[in-house]
Amino acid sequence: MRKLTTILTFLWASLLLLACSREHKFYGHLYDQPAYNFELTDHNGKRVKLSDYTGQKKLVFIFFGYTHCPDVCPAALSTLAQVMKELKQEEASRVQVLFISVDPERDTEELLKGYVPYFNPTFVGLRGSEEEIKKVAKEYKAYYKKVEGQSAGGYLVDHTATIYLITPDMKIKVLYTPSKQEPDKMVEDVRYLLKSL
Repeated sequence: MRKLTTILTFLWASLLLLACSREHKFYGHLYDQPAYNFELTDHNGKRVKLSDYTGQKKLVFIFFGYTHCPDVCPAALSTLAQVMKELKQEEASRVQVLFISVDPERDTEELLKGYVPYFNPTFVGLRGSEEEIKKVAKEYKAYYKKVEGQSAGGYLVDHTATIYLITPDMKIKVLYTPSKQEPDKMVEDVRYLLKSL
């Protein structure tokens, strides 16, 4: 009987060790490349850097979009709002969402202030000059291009629909392309990373 108990204890300990050592499989695309520490203006008119958020030991989601976007941007921001909702309050306080406008011509501070926090009060809209936005987009390999005469607002902007997840060590850790933007699965990635901070 004692021998059986010893064997069972050993098996249980081995299984536990195996479960703990199993590598987390990210739902998004593991990228793990340096993140460019941009400086832009937030929707309250304050100049901020990416490092202002990562320096607080926060995970940062970044999405490039614009307030006149008819579909992709509201969908992505709604997804991120659902991620924040599914996280516990303490977890959510360690996550920041940044929305970078690729339409500096129309996206004023006031427009961003009315649009971005509508999805979640903690979300921050960022804007900059055309040169600043071009530089940030280039560093993140984000595409955007004005398409004239396609809407009542005068034009649309074709743009990358990827969500970037940045870690406090200034790495673009995970990329979420449109087919990989499921809140439940993204939450699992966030929780895993928060435990390692």
